[in-house]
Amino acid sequence: MARTVPALPLAVRRALRKLGADLRDARKRRRIPLELLARRALTSHVTLMKAERGDASVSMGVYANALFALGLVERLAMVADPAFDRVGQALEAERLPHRARRPMARKTPDDE
Repeated sequence: MARTVPALPLAVRRALRKLGADLRDARKRRRIPLELLARRALTSHVTLMKAERGDASVSMGVYANALFALGLVERLAMVADPAFDRVGQALEAERLPHRARRPMARKTPDDE
C-alpha cells in the first residue's frame, strides 16, 4: 500500500527536489553506483532513487544516511542552526530590555 503524502508548499517541494538532485550529483561525482550507495545508506535502491527525485514520502533518516555515506552529513546539523535563524534572532532582539537596571538591594533582618 502506497503512503499518501499531504500536499506540500511549493517551496518545500522545490527544496526536496534540489536536495535529491544534489545527492544524485554528489553520488555521480564520486562515481558511486546507486546500489552501492543504497547499501551504504542502509536502504533499498528503490528508496534511494525516490530520495534522489526529492520524494517527500522518503524519511529524513534516509536522506541523513545518504548524506553520511557521501561524507556530507555535517551540513545536516546546520539546517536549523540558531546562528543562521535571522527571524529568530530578530524576535529575540525585540525581547531584550531597552535599558539595564541595577538590582535593588535586598533588605536583611539587621536593616530593620
